[in-house]
Amino acid sequence: MKKTLICSICAAAAIAFSACGTSPAGQGGLPAPHLEKRGDVTQLIVEGRPYLALACELGNSSSSSPDYMSDYWPQLKEAGVNTVLAVVSWEQVEPVEGSFDFSVLDAMIADARANDLKLSVLWFGSWKNGMSSYHPVWVKEDPERFPLALTKDGRRLPILSTLGTETRDADARAFAAMMRHIREVDAEEQTVIMIQVENEVGLHGYTRDYCPEAEAAIAGQVPAGLTEYLQNNRDRLLPETLEAWAKGGYMTSGTWKEVFGEGDRTDEIFMAWNYASYMNTIAAAGKAEYDIPMFVNAWIVQPEDRRPGNYPSGGPQAQNHDIWRAAAPDIDMLCPDIYLPEFPDILRMYSRADNPVFIPESRAGQNGAANAAFAIGEMGAIGYSPFGFENGALSAANETFNSFYHKAGSAADIILEAQATGNIGAAWVKGSDPAVYKQEIELGGYKIGVELVSSGMRNGGAPQLTGGTYSPDAVGYAIAIRESEDSFLFLGSNVRITFLPADGKGTVGLAKVTEGEFADGKWIEGRWLNGDQIQLRYDVLYAVDEGYSGQGLNFGTPEPGFIKVQLYRY
Repeated sequence: MKKTLICSICAAAAIAFSACGTSPAGQGGLPAPHLEKRGDVTQLIVEGRPYLALACELGNSSSSSPDYMSDYWPQLKEAGVNTVLAVVSWEQVEPVEGSFDFSVLDAMIADARANDLKLSVLWFGSWKNGMSSYHPVWVKEDPERFPLALTKDGRRLPILSTLGTETRDADARAFAAMMRHIREVDAEEQTVIMIQVENEVGLHGYTRDYCPEAEAAIAGQVPAGLTEYLQNNRDRLLPETLEAWAKGGYMTSGTWKEVFGEGDRTDEIFMAWNYASYMNTIAAAGKAEYDIPMFVNAWIVQPEDRRPGNYPSGGPQAQNHDIWRAAAPDIDMLCPDIYLPEFPDILRMYSRADNPVFIPESRAGQNGAANAAFAIGEMGAIGYSPFGFENGALSAANETFNSFYHKAGSAADIILEAQATGNIGAAWVKGSDPAVYKQEIELGGYKIGVELVSSGMRNGGAPQLTGGTYSPDAVGYAIAIRESEDSFLFLGSNVRITFLPADGKGTVGLAKVTEGEFADGKWIEGRWLNGDQIQLRYDVLYAVDEGYSGQGLNFGTPEPGFIKVQLYRY
C-alpha cells in the first residue's frame, strides 16, 4: 500500500512538471470543458466533443487518502465508470491560513489519469449536507470572525452563517487557489471536467438564520437584483415563485415580508438568496481562474417534511430555482440528489426552465440502472452518479448496473447525437414502490409500448409474454433511439416492447430484428431474432383488435442488451 502512495505522489509531481510552459485550454488548444446547447438539451463538452458522464461519487472521506483509494480506482474502471466525483476539502487544502496544500488533489488527478477516468471535484468548504465541518481549524476556532448561524433565542448552531462575509471571502480565496492549481496542472489534459460548489446547502432546524446580520437584512429592502430578475422574467417564472410574489401583490420593491408576505416561504426565499449569493461569490472567484462547469446539489424535500428547516432551508430545491438563478448566475446547474423511489417525477421538477440535467447522487443496482436510463434517454441528462459506489462497485448487486454503464458507454456517441437531434426516448417501469407496469414512448410516428416483464394467461388461455402477473421486485427500463424513418435501436432490461402507429392507421410489423453489441462505436450484429424470440402474444385476433401484430421485442431478464428493429406497416 505504501508503494501505491509513493507512486501516486510521483505521478502527481509529473503532472505539475508537465504542465509548466503549456498553454491553458482555449489558448492554442482545445476549449476547456463547458456546457453547450445542442438541440433541446444541454450537453457537456470535453476535449471538444460531447461527453456522457457515466459517473459515480465516492464516499465523503474516501478521497482524502490516496493510499485508501489505491485499490478502488481500477475497480471503478472495470465497473464501466468513466467519471468519478470526489471530495476536495477546504481543511486539507488550507490547513494554515494563506498556505495551500494540493497534494491530495494532485494524487487524485494522477490516479484518475492512470485509470483513464475523468474527475468532478466536489468542493467541501463552508457546508456539507447543510452542516459545517470541512472548514479548517483556524476557521472553526474563531466564531467572532467567522460567525455561526443563530437560533431564534440566540444559540449558536454548528452551521456557518451565510451573512459571514469574511467566511465567504476566505472560502472563495481557497476555492480560487484550487481552481488556479487545476488550470495549471490539468488544462491540457482535461482530467477535471466539472466542479461541485459545497454540498447540499441550507439551514437545518429553522426556516432562517437569526444572527444580527440576518435580522437586519430581512428587515431591509429586497435586493434590486432579485426584484429586477422577477420583473424581467415574469413570463417564465416557476409557479412556486409566482405564488410567493403574488402574496405581496407583485411589488417591485419593499422589505422581504412586504414583497413576499408573512410566513415560512418568505424565510426560505430569504435564505435561498443568501446561500446562492454566498456561493456565487465562490463560483465566480473560481471561474476567474479556470472557467469550467460548476454545479450545486440539492437535499430534496422528503415526504415527511412539513416546512423549510425539516429539509435544509434555502438550498437549491426545485421551488427555489428562480431565486438561485437570480443570485448565482455563475453556477451552471442546480442538481438533485435523488434517493426517493419516484425518480422520474422528481427529475422532471428539477429539469424545468431549461435547467441542465445531472444527478450527482442517487442509487446503484438495478434501480440505479433504470434511473440512469430514464435520465439519459428521456431527460437528456449529461450524466448520472450513484453515491458511495466504490465499496460495492464489483458486487453481485451491481452486476446489471455495471452492464448498463458498459453498454451505454459503448454507444455513447450515438446516444449523445440522438439527444441533440431529439431522436431518443426512455421508459422506467417497476413492480412496486411505486408500481408502474407500462409506459409509452412516442417517437418517429410510432407509439412504443414498454411493459415490465410479466407472465400469465389471457384471452382464451394462450401463454403470453405481455399482461398477467408482474413481479413486485422487478425493475425495468428501455432507451429507444430512432436511427432512420422506420429503424430503431433499443437498450433494454426486464421489459417487453410493442409498437402501434401514432396516427392509428394500419398495423406495425417487425421486418427485421437483430441483437448485437457495439465495439469501438461500430455495431457488431449477432443473432437474427424471429419466432419464439419476438412472438409476445398468441391471442392474435385479440391483439389485432387492439391494433397490435402480436410481435415485439423481448428484454426478458435484468441483464441489459441491445436490439435493433426495422418496422413496416400493413
